Amino acid sequence: MTLLASDLFSVVGKTALVTGATGYLGQVICRVLKDNGARVIGTFANSFPIDQIVDEWYRIDVNASYPELGGKLQEIESNNRIDILVNNAHPMKRESGFNVALDQIHHLSRAEWQQNINGAIGLPTLTTSIIGTGMKVRGHGNIINISSMYALVAPHPNLYKDTPYMNPPGYGASKAALLEFTRYVASFWGQYGVRCNAICLGPFPKSITPEMQEFVTRLNLRTCLGRVGKAEEIAGAILFLASEAGSY
Repeated sequence: MTLLASDLFSVVGKTALVTGATGYLGQVICRVLKDNGARVIGTFANSFPIDQIVDEWYRIDVNASYPELGGKLQEIESNNRIDILVNNAHPMKRESGFNVALDQIHHLSRAEWQQNINGAIGLPTLTTSIIGTGMKVRGHGNIINISSMYALVAPHPNLYKDTPYMNPPGYGASKAALLEFTRYVASFWGQYGVRCNAICLGPFPKSITPEMQEFVTRLNLRTCLGRVGKAEEIAGAILFLASEAGSY
């Protein structure tokens, strides 16, 4: 038996569905799968699709009704045999409470909370239900959920003091719910050959502008490596879980 990396980490011939494919991290997820031989289908909400990073696009609005979302996902499932599902989409915007300079416990917004729930747990659960059922029927499949360090620890208020940045409570709560959903799917569908894992990402700011420098410096001081992550640094973890290298 040979254990070559080129074999272990291969996704040649696999079809992957990546939600939130036009995002900062979504683009890296798509590229590492496509560069290593997978056929990649991407979903997007608002950002303009980037043709080179996927083979096929579907527009999905996380705030659409469940029947509408379900119909779109059924269309994807009917037209493809999805081997790898990456639940990555999440609305990182002011409407979901990001970078709103208020005490978000005192000024708890139901609308902001719902945006996080829809994006971080509502869409992944529905996508897993529809796409994952096809995997279950076929007897194999691989689901990767993109969670966060804030599913495990709380943001420290000193990170955000006197800055225009803020992480809302609904984000961590919904990402924590995604972790439990991951365990549930792995427990119930493992017997059908369906793997389900989650990646709890640390800080990966999209860009570091001069205005962000104080905030990023504080983030750096709270990490073991003394720096924030670069988007391409998630590629290895994605490829490991997506390939037979992560088969157990």
